[in-house]
Amino acid sequence: MRACPVCGASNDPAEDFCRNCGSYLGWSEEASRSTSASSPTPEPTPTPTPTPPPEGDGPRAQPRSDPTPVPVSVPAPAPTPDSDARAGYAAGSGADPDSAGRIVTGNGTGTGTGTGSETRGGHGGADRSSARMPSSGRPDGEPLPSALSSDSTDPSAAAQPSAPQPAPAPPSAPQPAPAQPAPVQPAKPVAPRPVVRPVLAPEEVAGVPCPVCGTPNPPDRRFCRRCAGPLTPAAAPEPLPWWRTIWPFRRQVRAGSGRWIRVLVTLAVILALCVGGFFLLPAGRALIEDTRDKLSGAKPITPVAIHADAGVPGHPAKDTTDGLSNRYWGAPGAGASITYTFGKPFRLVDLIITNGASKEPEEYAREARALRMDMEVTSADGSMHHKEIDLSDKAGDQTVATGIDNVVKVRLVLGSVTGLSRGRHVALAEVEFFQRS
Repeated sequence: MRACPVCGASNDPAEDFCRNCGSYLGWSEEASRSTSASSPTPEPTPTPTPTPPPEGDGPRAQPRSDPTPVPVSVPAPAPTPDSDARAGYAAGSGADPDSAGRIVTGNGTGTGTGTGSETRGGHGGADRSSARMPSSGRPDGEPLPSALSSDSTDPSAAAQPSAPQPAPAPPSAPQPAPAQPAPVQPAKPVAPRPVVRPVLAPEEVAGVPCPVCGTPNPPDRRFCRRCAGPLTPAAAPEPLPWWRTIWPFRRQVRAGSGRWIRVLVTLAVILALCVGGFFLLPAGRALIEDTRDKLSGAKPITPVAIHADAGVPGHPAKDTTDGLSNRYWGAPGAGASITYTFGKPFRLVDLIITNGASKEPEEYAREARALRMDMEVTSADGSMHHKEIDLSDKAGDQTVATGIDNVVKVRLVLGSVTGLSRGRHVALAEVEFFQRS
């Protein structure tokens, strides 16, 4: 299997790209090859062959001269306790291992201190064949006697046993190179390895389905095992009537709590509405009628009868409704009145008065003019409406808004006048009435 260097997923050896993250798998193969090439196989470390110490009572071998000693290479077996002990004995007998793992034997000094030399002398050499023989070569397993020094006649040397020397430290094996991190593609983050969750087999449960998600649940459950929704939801309360949504009635109170208080409050509200209607109904009705007058428009209406209680010859009262502004009703002075009678009741919307003898400015000031009039309106039910009209001392029409219902008679009484002198009289050129169209 080939491991992905990015996510670590296992892939087949024949695949070039990771089937998990899509990374190129050639990077991991080159990294494994470079790691295996950088760690060489360590060679076995040779162990020197031990030489047993010489026996004190046994016969000693006669030294013989060897003019040409040759270094001997012995392969080192695996280190064991016996080999460690033999290495100690070999150190005391004068064996010196070199850096390549070979044991070089030379002429002994005769003291057994293990200070061998490579000087090829003519006497005192031990038999190297016995030194090269491994300890396991003898059938009885006893160690071979070591070579004696050439100076064997020295009594002090014979009396002192050779002191064993510490074994030299074996050469350390070369350490393998530290493993380098596997190469990754540049500028590409390492994605974590995905974890596949086990797929749970659906449980076959026979029961009431959840009204929210539809998952079947056991009959003894009150809430859904998947969405925790109630399996038996309570019925929704009926909506309250509209009047219960208003502030005083939407409070949640006990049945019978504050019953008399509610009754008293209801009676007080009804009484207040009645009083308000009694005082506000006329004003409200007048407001409504005035709005209708402005929206509906007005049309003129002509009285069926005109009567004046005083007059000037040649200027009768009917001249106020003939439609001509150069003809007028002449009155002797203040206090004179003129009455207009209509054939059917109507709503008097406006009243237009043309004061003076004419609409022309030069003819207007020729006679006296009225500055104030008192209007008395009689309705069909006999009720009287009084209104005081103030007029401007100028030529032209002047409109007076009235807004009176069921009018059947209108009486105008001259009040204060201006420009009255000897040989002059009060002139009223035109009076027009308008009803709602």
